[in-house]
Amino acid sequence: MPQSLDDVMLTADERAELERYARAGSGRADLARRARALLLLADRHSYAEVTAAVGWSSATIAKWKARFLTDRLRGLWGRHQGSRPTVLTPAVEARVLAWTRKTPPHGATHWSTRTLATRLKLSHTMVARIWKRAGLQPHRLERYMRSTDPDFESKAADVIGLYLQPPQHAVVFCVDEKTAIQALDRRDPILPLSPGRAERHGFEYVRHGTLSLYAALNTDTGEVIGKTAERHTSAEFVAFLSTVVATQPADREIHIIADNLSAHETKQVAAFLEAHPSVQIHFTPTYSSWLNQVELWFSKIARDLLARGIFTSTTDLARKIRRYIDRYNRAAKPVRWTYRDPTRRIA
Repeated sequence: MPQSLDDVMLTADERAELERYARAGSGRADLARRARALLLLADRHSYAEVTAAVGWSSATIAKWKARFLTDRLRGLWGRHQGSRPTVLTPAVEARVLAWTRKTPPHGATHWSTRTLATRLKLSHTMVARIWKRAGLQPHRLERYMRSTDPDFESKAADVIGLYLQPPQHAVVFCVDEKTAIQALDRRDPILPLSPGRAERHGFEYVRHGTLSLYAALNTDTGEVIGKTAERHTSAEFVAFLSTVVATQPADREIHIIADNLSAHETKQVAAFLEAHPSVQIHFTPTYSSWLNQVELWFSKIARDLLARGIFTSTTDLARKIRRYIDRYNRAAKPVRWTYRDPTRRIA
């Protein structure tokens, strides 16, 4: 027999459903509170007792009791459209993923959790969960550059071969230059890192000129030979190659990995190579400087020093770069070439 709730008859199934809502460990707390209130009323507790138990006013208790009298269990959910959450099913997930990847929003380039949730009549938290599980981040954009070099395969194989199987009794250097490094000073004092706040720099700065940094990464030891210069021409490149060669025994075979910068392929460079037959330059394919492992080192020094450094002059900049290289070399490690899927064409 149904149990009495004043002028409401509560069936056994309704009681079981209310009890399930009330004891749910997660989900909507408001739904659990409504269920507990109705169960207390069903057990003949007064409004005052229900108020003490769930923290509601008498008016709120009366409102949800009236909703239940009218709509039964459906009355526990709000009456505005979409208030009852959609259950996350494989079909819902597939629909969200399909819209995310194949149907761009009108007037925008990508969906946000809220715009897609509005379009599909879901909660934005559900869209966020689906995206997280699928590894989708529509707000992010990455760029790539594809090599159009017709000799890509042979050039890439040549460079990678030097990493994997360098010639015996030879040394391999990855060489490149980082140009237009600015010696920037700040007008305002630096506000240091503190709990809850990042280090802060003022917007105004003073330029003290620029330098170029030439670097040669020894693939066997991981050590770096570095040299700064005020100009960036073929003459500076040849001068740096001379510095690199001077660090090795006179008869040692030296292999240089470099990109296709015009300053690397001049008459001056050709004359240098003719005068140093033990030196051979291996050029990376066009738009493939990422094959040159010294680029990783340039990225590291940029993060560690150049991006946030304070430099009062180009002399100060050069001094701090030299100090960084000395410290780096004390913990240098050999280059270990890896590629996720060597069976695929690298492009």
